[in-house]
Amino acid sequence: MDRPVVALENADAVYDYYREHQQNRRVTRLAYGALAGRFRPRVRYGDGARERLRALIYDDTRFILAVNHVSETDPYTVAAAAWSSALRPVIGRTRVLAKDELFVETEPNRPRTRRIAERTSQRRRIEMMGGIPVFRSRDHGLRAVSRAGNLMMDVCAERLSRGDDLAIFPEGTCNEGDPTVLQHVGSGIGHIVTRARTRGVEPRLVVMGLHYGPPPGRYRSASVHIDVPDIVLPDKPVSIARTVAEYLQVAVELSVRQY
Repeated sequence: MDRPVVALENADAVYDYYREHQQNRRVTRLAYGALAGRFRPRVRYGDGARERLRALIYDDTRFILAVNHVSETDPYTVAAAAWSSALRPVIGRTRVLAKDELFVETEPNRPRTRRIAERTSQRRRIEMMGGIPVFRSRDHGLRAVSRAGNLMMDVCAERLSRGDDLAIFPEGTCNEGDPTVLQHVGSGIGHIVTRARTRGVEPRLVVMGLHYGPPPGRYRSASVHIDVPDIVLPDKPVSIARTVAEYLQVAVELSVRQY
């Protein structure tokens, strides 16, 4: 299948493509290893979390990794942390939700040949990391993205049912206020969980708190705290989102304390 232009009006073709897209796992593992060497995150775990995470992976249990969103470099920090942690075995089969503008292949303010090369390279990097585009209501309007959002959630649930895991920044945008306090977590993550359940999958929640230090902060040697709450997520999407926010906030606070 040809790679479609990632644009809202092209949402059907976009999600048909990312429903099936699979990156080269060997290349992905090499890239994650390189990012780990560059960003050098300091990974710590909640009590028993490393063992629970390894057991989930060994038992081939699907999980959703929820991460707080502090900066544009967060996906690279998460990739580095995955390589440096018990998450390493799932590199190459984890889908990552990313805003649609990261998949755009041109920029208007640069010479055409250079901007195509740079943005094509960026799109391929995002795809190599398992990216699935998200059309955000803050960028396009709530009504405009409604159908695309439903397609995206269906693709995520289907990928979970086919053996992938999923990483999400559930705040939806970078935290430009107090990075120690989680922003609002929308119900999208809850809808993905409920749709996965209709496909016979019960995803487990894994939370990852990121902290880069006092403002302006450094994007290397981030403090990363991973936990695997020993819980079953609630039934309703809104309740799921609240539960995710509760446990992710604790992970954020611990990443700050451990910086």
